[in-house]
Amino acid sequence: MANLRTIHYAWIVAGVTFLMLLVGSAVRALPGLLVVPLEAEFGWSRATISFAVGVNIFLYGLLAPFSAAVMDRFGVRQAMVAALAAIGIGIALTTLMTASWQLVLLWGFVVGSGIGFTTNVIAAVVASRWFVARRGLVLGFLTSAVAAGQLLFLPPLAMIASGAGWRTMIMVMAGAVLGILPVVVLLMRDRPENVGLTAYGEPPGAKAAAAPRGNPIRATFAGLRLGLRTRDFYLLAGTFFVCGASTNGLIGTHLIPACIDSGIPEIAAASMLASMAAFNFFGAMGSGWLSDRIDCRVLLCVYYGMRGVSLLILPFSFDTFYGLALFTMFYGLDWIATIPPTVKLTAQTFGREKTGVMYGWITCVHQMGGASAAFFGGVLRSSFDTYMHAFLLSGLLCFLAAIMALFIGYNRQQPEPKAVAATG
Repeated sequence: MANLRTIHYAWIVAGVTFLMLLVGSAVRALPGLLVVPLEAEFGWSRATISFAVGVNIFLYGLLAPFSAAVMDRFGVRQAMVAALAAIGIGIALTTLMTASWQLVLLWGFVVGSGIGFTTNVIAAVVASRWFVARRGLVLGFLTSAVAAGQLLFLPPLAMIASGAGWRTMIMVMAGAVLGILPVVVLLMRDRPENVGLTAYGEPPGAKAAAAPRGNPIRATFAGLRLGLRTRDFYLLAGTFFVCGASTNGLIGTHLIPACIDSGIPEIAAASMLASMAAFNFFGAMGSGWLSDRIDCRVLLCVYYGMRGVSLLILPFSFDTFYGLALFTMFYGLDWIATIPPTVKLTAQTFGREKTGVMYGWITCVHQMGGASAAFFGGVLRSSFDTYMHAFLLSGLLCFLAAIMALFIGYNRQQPEPKAVAATG
């Protein structure tokens, strides 16, 4: 039976990172449980509450590339500790607020800044530094934490809020966030060489890459300048823009209103959206496994192509239970399946040490796509009194992304280091 001495430390680092992403995803989903209680207690409008949430989401996207540079310069463990402390303290202090500006300050800026360090960028950094073999599988495992966090935390938190009030719910969540701080401090390490190892699957004696030095902000913008001079960056960012537009922006924001427009009760529509999280988990894991075995460009082409087909069919599926059930299952499997192959292609294009910063900028474009679709989806609904045009346009964009994915790395010969057999 394997013991800790036979387990490569990379797996322990991956486990700690999974915990970080798990609680981070739960915190990001928490506003859905806060809107109605805050509106009822303080009389704040939904626009006011949504503004605080919007600031949070904006920082989530904006800080992604900077978080990678900070992790490169000061270390992953230090960044994780600072982020968890900001999130835990920020959400705990919301129990004392009495004015809406305090919600914007605490939930928008303090918690939002911490959340900016719990994006999938940290998964990209950890996977690229610690793994050569099984990198795709690890990326799938880490990105599945987004779905797992919602599945594990939201149902019990909703029960606590209903029975004991939103303040108790907040304190339970703050306790969960701060509770993993000791685990991060004790077990997290920045690089394999910190524990006298090479990355998992890397040839013995491989020379470790030098840790980046200098100003992290300057390094972040240097990464952007590098990307803007590289054709593959535009292709990766462009496909991920469509990813954000077709998931968080359109479906995440407008699926429930579209269901209500079609006579489907709000609770049933919300349950359908929530059930996608279960399929997210299996989709991410499966995509990570496949990305170790199949050309990632082909995977992205298939994912975006099938997503486009489903969006073209969606407007005609609201009248049938089976049509929506199939859409829920498929879209759940496909929702975050694009992340592992996108990260692997980023690493192949820019190298392991630049993966975090470059994927951070690509993630920032992803959030721009989500924000654009959320806005224009509402505009098209108001203009045409139906969501059909928004769904059809998004489906066509997915077909464009499928074609773009095939040209990533075209005529480029930059193979990754060959993985060797690894145990543990």
